[in-house]
Amino acid sequence: MSKAGPDNRKQDGEIGHKHGATAIGTLRKIYGQGVAAGSPPTDKLSDVFPNLNETALSQLRRDYKTGHLDHKITNALH
Repeated sequence: MSKAGPDNRKQDGEIGHKHGATAIGTLRKIYGQGVAAGSPPTDKLSDVFPNLNETALSQLRRDYKTGHLDHKITNALH
């Protein structure tokens, strides 16, 4: 896994702070079963964030940056 630059680390911190309590099961509804593979669906994003693969991180960063992450999480919960 490549090292995240300063901008990505800042954004990751913001994502973790705002969405850290989101269950991995919810994120799997959005991004697929590969998110945090091996972790139970009840684990929280804050628990597995450091171990996410680059694909999952990129998707989260993109949706957070474009303002779509909140909406996607809300829709996945219903």
